[in-house]
Amino acid sequence: MERLGRRLERRVTLFLNGEQRPGVEAPNVAELVSELQLVPATLLIEHNGTALHRHEWASRALAEGDRVEFIRVVAGG
Repeated sequence: MERLGRRLERRVTLFLNGEQRPGVEAPNVAELVSELQLVPATLLIEHNGTALHRHEWASRALAEGDRVEFIRVVAGG
């Protein structure tokens, strides 16, 4: 029996920048960014072909087979 307060373990296979990545536990895009230890301020993210605003990351659920593209933004001259 699952104890209260304990996170349910759910793992899916995603395609990150075109490469298959099994065993992802993040339930949404925001947690995926955290799980991968990426710097949010440097990213543009596309989820299943849709570009996301940063405020949408936490509400965008991830499911088996989803495609996520990370585009790193670099400033400078």
